[in-house]
Amino acid sequence: MWGSKLKSLALAVSLLSPAALAGLTPGTEKCKGYSAANVKKTGSGLSADLNLIGAGCGIYGEDLKQLKLEVNYDTEERLHVKIIDPKNQRYEVPNFTLPRPAESHVKVGHSDIHFELQEKPFAFAVTRKSTGEKLFQTDGAFIFEDQYIRIATKLAKDPAVYGLGEHTSSFKLPTTNYTRTLWNRDSYGVPENSNLYSAHPVYYEHREKGTHGVFLVNSNGMDIKIDNEVLEYNIIGGILDFYFLAGPTPANVASQYAEVVGLPAIPAYWGLGSHQCRYGYRDWIDVAEVVANYSAAAIPLETMWTDIDYMYNRWVFTLDPERFPLDKMRRIIDNLHKNDQKYIMMIDPAVAYQPYPAFERGVEKGIFLKEANGDIHKGVVWPGVTAFPDWFHPNATEYWTDEFARFFNADNGVNIDGSWIDMNEPANFCSYPCTDPEAEAIAQQMPPARLPVREPPRPIAGFPETETQQKSVKARSFGTAMEMLETRSKVTKRAAPKKDIISPPYAIKNDVAYGLSDRTVHTDIAHADGHLEYDVHNLYGTSMSTATYDAMLSRRPGKRPFIITRSTFAGAGHKVGKWLGDNLSTWHHYRNSISGVLQFNALYQIPLVGADVCGFGGNTTETLCARWTALGAFAPFFRNHNGDTSISQEPYRWPLAASAARKATGIRYSLLDYLYTAMWRQSTTGVPSVSPLWFQYPQDKKVWGMDLQYLYGPSIVVAPVTVENSTSVDIYLPKDIWYDFNTHQPVKSGNQTINNVAFDEIPLFIRGGSILPVRKSQGAMTTAEVRKRDFELVIVPNAKGEASGELYLDDGESLVQQGTTHVEFSYKNGKLRSKGSYGYNAGVKITGVKVLGGKRMVKQAEVALGLDKDFSADC
Repeated sequence: MWGSKLKSLALAVSLLSPAALAGLTPGTEKCKGYSAANVKKTGSGLSADLNLIGAGCGIYGEDLKQLKLEVNYDTEERLHVKIIDPKNQRYEVPNFTLPRPAESHVKVGHSDIHFELQEKPFAFAVTRKSTGEKLFQTDGAFIFEDQYIRIATKLAKDPAVYGLGEHTSSFKLPTTNYTRTLWNRDSYGVPENSNLYSAHPVYYEHREKGTHGVFLVNSNGMDIKIDNEVLEYNIIGGILDFYFLAGPTPANVASQYAEVVGLPAIPAYWGLGSHQCRYGYRDWIDVAEVVANYSAAAIPLETMWTDIDYMYNRWVFTLDPERFPLDKMRRIIDNLHKNDQKYIMMIDPAVAYQPYPAFERGVEKGIFLKEANGDIHKGVVWPGVTAFPDWFHPNATEYWTDEFARFFNADNGVNIDGSWIDMNEPANFCSYPCTDPEAEAIAQQMPPARLPVREPPRPIAGFPETETQQKSVKARSFGTAMEMLETRSKVTKRAAPKKDIISPPYAIKNDVAYGLSDRTVHTDIAHADGHLEYDVHNLYGTSMSTATYDAMLSRRPGKRPFIITRSTFAGAGHKVGKWLGDNLSTWHHYRNSISGVLQFNALYQIPLVGADVCGFGGNTTETLCARWTALGAFAPFFRNHNGDTSISQEPYRWPLAASAARKATGIRYSLLDYLYTAMWRQSTTGVPSVSPLWFQYPQDKKVWGMDLQYLYGPSIVVAPVTVENSTSVDIYLPKDIWYDFNTHQPVKSGNQTINNVAFDEIPLFIRGGSILPVRKSQGAMTTAEVRKRDFELVIVPNAKGEASGELYLDDGESLVQQGTTHVEFSYKNGKLRSKGSYGYNAGVKITGVKVLGGKRMVKQAEVALGLDKDFSADC
């Protein structure tokens, strides 16, 4: 039976059948594997030597003759298994990039975890003792070569496997002839069956009797193949470092994973508002107009963003002095701040290889990636020829923090409220081997031609004075002469690469033309601390995120940095949020955005996630943008953003999209504290704030593969229309009590069709047993205004006539709170009760209660309960 309380489950390792299958990689039949010897048991684990049997496989190189097995009983629900080379220090994911949990042990005799191994040939299986199920059962050949590791496991019959992202496959992964490749890359259009921007080597396997997770701490490139009920890892380096997470509930697995990679950050309250951006805002006038047009259309806008358009020739830490002059940018930001709105700018990692201060200071500090001969490694990105910061250099964080302090200075610079990171896979437009980046930049017209200034400016609300642009503005002087710079950082012919590092013997399915180094930093580059890009490539984006977090925190000590990034690795959610990259304005990508949000929030512990609403590439339509705006309002991160070659798609440009934005954002803002509470809960326990239905209904097989409906918070099901031009949607609600969110009418469980769904609406359903704290946010245009509004409680009793809920309140932005309020509500026998702690005075009250169900569909009570003490009230 499944219950709400955490159940202790037992794990054990059972012996494998000698008739184990060979697996998915051909040519492994002759492999005899390893034998275990010198087995030493301790009170909380064991170790053993693994010795190669015979000559080995030799499929992609020479097999390592000796390995070391280390097993530790971390907790009653977590088993840690490592297989390393005892003679040589092979690459492991650095602890400073992914801090591991503090060392812990559970005594074997008092633990629910038990480990046994098959000594010859070496094999193991992780088993849930309470059910006898094998959760991980090594299958076929175990191979450990210098640049190829193969280990596989049998899955359950007709397996339900999730994770191994980032991907655009179905949320429940295909299990026939399927390959997931983990190698971060710039992947415009987020194609199917491809490696994308992020690498998260964790999977959840769900079964009727429980859910478990398997996390492999390895950042090297890998293919993970699934076929014939076998999951097989094919890895090109590093070690095997497994955490087995016992569950048994899906939420338990999520919490246990968060214990390993770090609990995610709770975002600033304002970060849950409505955001607007576009790549292609031509000048400051465009930006100011969009802000004014949102206001004129009565559509809430929390944060205005600008893409790389603001930069001079796409050089980071610069402003285009003609199109985005500093005085106008400061004026825009001041106006936003006066209206309790925010401003965010894009920052890319690639620094223009030009004689300007940001580059020169980087050269002085030595923080750019270098060739073997000491010359700066060059690529081609938006500014043209570029250099890439080495985040493993001891001066890199200092350099990045200093550049942020200079350019984003609150007193005399661009006073941003958050940061947005792009291109940090890292992306490089130059195809391998990129022997002449200067010529390649010219061929690709990087940087693109600067647009001429338009004059005179158009009238803009908030800028009443008559202004004229200067017809000629001298470009800023950018420091010392190029000749002096070249003397210090001249790039000569690249040293000959090591063939095995550039082209390893096992070729993962990296979806590019010329191997691992194509259109990114080359894998033979050594970082300042000795790490090879070959090993740490998948960590580049997360490393930049960490440096940006430190830089933002230095700018505003004590306030939560708000950062959205594109490329991530395990643990990134501890500091940043994620947007799902350069999608397309298609109904397929609209539908697929749901799976992306569920992956990162529920599985990878990056709760602040969302897709570019209405799509990034291509042209949206009025109906698609209307539907997507309504859907996007029910993702944690809610931003409209598109590309410079597409039509403008701010929602106010179409009546349907504008109406959808007003309606959906209105609902979102009324539920903002409900979402904020769920995200606070995730930041303290790891329980997802947005999740698939099988998290709540794990035994209902009908929801195991569902990725077009989902839970927003613990109590609201979102079921969008997903077919173009349709006004109906087929839904499935698990067996429970359900009410329509808008009408408060009961809705039956099971399969059904919801008809007459207007293009500016989205179906929402409340689960019985819930109490929702709802802000009276009608007409609120900012989250600051929302926070001043009183609450109404919506009580939705379950079949027993009972319900519960919670509300968390704090100041919304401090890393360390001076006081917080956490209230738990319960409803039983017609009586509403609350209990909690009241350290934060929100200055608002509960001024109404609605109880759904009973003879009267909605029973309303007007009350005035301050959120500063426990109470009991008849409802």
